[in-house]
Amino acid sequence: MSRPNKYQRVSVFFAYLFYLAAVASVAAAAWFGWTRGGMAPATGAFLASVVFFIGGGVVLHVMGRADLPDLRIDR
Repeated sequence: MSRPNKYQRVSVFFAYLFYLAAVASVAAAAWFGWTRGGMAPATGAFLASVVFFIGGGVVLHVMGRADLPDLRIDR
């Protein structure tokens, strides 16, 4: 596997941020579900955010860990 370029490293960094945001959204959804009930709009919004952050994190992680060929034209 070739060494990832700087954009791939940035992509993996943001993937980990997305995973962290998903964990924070789970905690917020649990908090609002416990204090306001499971039918509160905030609970549903935070659970939707969990799906978004996990999906975005997976996409960014795959982009950052892909073994990309060097497509530059040699002169």
